[in-house]
Amino acid sequence: MTDSNLPSVQLAEAIAKQLGQLRRLLALAPPHVAAQILASVLDYDTGILGEVTQLVETGSRFAKVHSEHGVLPPEVWLALGRATNELDSVGGDLAEHTGTIKQVARPTAPSSRPTAAQVASAMVIRRRR
Repeated sequence: MTDSNLPSVQLAEAIAKQLGQLRRLLALAPPHVAAQILASVLDYDTGILGEVTQLVETGSRFAKVHSEHGVLPPEVWLALGRATNELDSVGGDLAEHTGTIKQVARPTAPSSRPTAAQVASAMVIRRRR
């Protein structure tokens, strides 16, 4: 059982609550604000995803040491290592698209020329079937 009086546990709980608030704000935000939020979250160097990946990596090193001493089963270390690798892979995949998201986040001045109707991509069309 965790001691919720520890400052580190309180910090983790506060961060979890703030992430919930951010999720709710993202769901209600207009597109350019939602894009700003996503760009900030997904920025692998300075965003939440990169920090969470590093946090899980630190947890994996902790689990490695303690599994070597018999405190934790090796499966815990292996699971955290896999999670770190997966988060790192996902972060790399998303990094390719962060620039595009940042472009959506920049509000553009209204144009005097008519805009073409937006067409859903093939992926979106398939998902609707």
